[in-house]
Amino acid sequence: MLMHAPDSPAKPTGWPAWWRSGRLSQYLLLLACVAGVVGLLASRALVALAPVVGVVAALANPDLRQQMPRWLQLRTTWAPAGLYLLLVLSGLYTHEWAVWRHELFRQLPWVGVPLVFGLAVPLTARQRFAVGCLFVGGVAAVGTATLGQYLLDPSAANESFRLGQSMPSITRIFHIHFGLMLALAAFFGFRLSRTPDLIRWGRIALGLATGLTVLALHVLAYRTGLLAFYVMLLVEGLLTLVVRRRFWLGLGLLAVLGAGPWLAYHSLNSVRQRVETTDYDLEQFERGHDINHYSLSRRLAAWQTAGEVIRYHPWVGVGPADAYAAMMKQYEWRSYGLLPQNRAMVHNQYLHQLVAGGVIGLALWLLVLFGPLVQPAQRRNPYVYRFLLLLAVAMLADSLLELQISFNLFVFLYGFLVVATERRAAGGQKPSSPGPV
Repeated sequence: MLMHAPDSPAKPTGWPAWWRSGRLSQYLLLLACVAGVVGLLASRALVALAPVVGVVAALANPDLRQQMPRWLQLRTTWAPAGLYLLLVLSGLYTHEWAVWRHELFRQLPWVGVPLVFGLAVPLTARQRFAVGCLFVGGVAAVGTATLGQYLLDPSAANESFRLGQSMPSITRIFHIHFGLMLALAAFFGFRLSRTPDLIRWGRIALGLATGLTVLALHVLAYRTGLLAFYVMLLVEGLLTLVVRRRFWLGLGLLAVLGAGPWLAYHSLNSVRQRVETTDYDLEQFERGHDINHYSLSRRLAAWQTAGEVIRYHPWVGVGPADAYAAMMKQYEWRSYGLLPQNRAMVHNQYLHQLVAGGVIGLALWLLVLFGPLVQPAQRRNPYVYRFLLLLAVAMLADSLLELQISFNLFVFLYGFLVVATERRAAGGQKPSSPGPV
């Protein structure tokens, strides 16, 4: 009688094979990242869809149960979750219930995006590089198209700059947020172009994209973006000179820092108009003139108004949902001559956190922004510290988290760069070839 060996179990094929290997989770995460980048540049619908795809990617991880404890140990997820918890607890004393319920939904990415990058199967180095190139190339393309729109009628655009107005991007991204995207893309593109083993044409393409973003940022004269760009250039120069001990390169960067604004002012009419308008704008506030049509003067009035609100609610603030109502109520006591439609919100993220969450809210926000830099792996990642410091500077001039596009920009990059870096450093990802992040 012949003896037959037992049949070996059939290997799964199709979707079960993708799921068991982790490729399904990984490719869904890649899709979410691509949708997020394209959505930031052109489509709000894709921005809203990207986190949903990301959550599905996390749930599709075949090792989900094993990854859960590791995700809970990621310190970069704690402070964002704390900000969201503070919002939830503010429901105990809020007066703006409709706004509070809306904010509960709008700010869910504080929890969801770190969860996605903490639980989904991580992207490979090549995939991360591709997402980075998509961001840099996409921003450069939109910036170039917007620059072309400016060149169609530069005199009319410069007249708008003289009146204190700014051009949005050709895809209708608000000028403050687009200026920040240009500044981020400039630094990211320069670093990506230095990736080891990158082919020559790839290096040239990234160098060209970086140059175009810098050119668009200066010609379109986005003030917040330029402020962040040059402060980061100063940081890079000091790091190169003092920390890396590369004397001539550091001096070269500092020379560019000094010469760049001077050359831009004397060669670009748009920059010159912007500087003159800024000086005149601030002068109106100092002299107590009518400031209804001057954006910087209205910001100074908003900062002083926020200071009064903070003085009466120093510890837990008025609540994130009540910040607008509290500011408008304070304007009724001192309006600075502003009409109701011209009474600005805080326009400073740090003051805004104090108004909304008090000292506790500001402390949590500073943990989100600077807490990651305590970790050596984060400090060594040039993308992480450039992202965090550039946004930290920009938030001195605007409350970036209060509008959805800049909130999504920050949370996406926080997950893609910061959370993913800590996860790799903690051993959550198998070693792979060198990559950009």
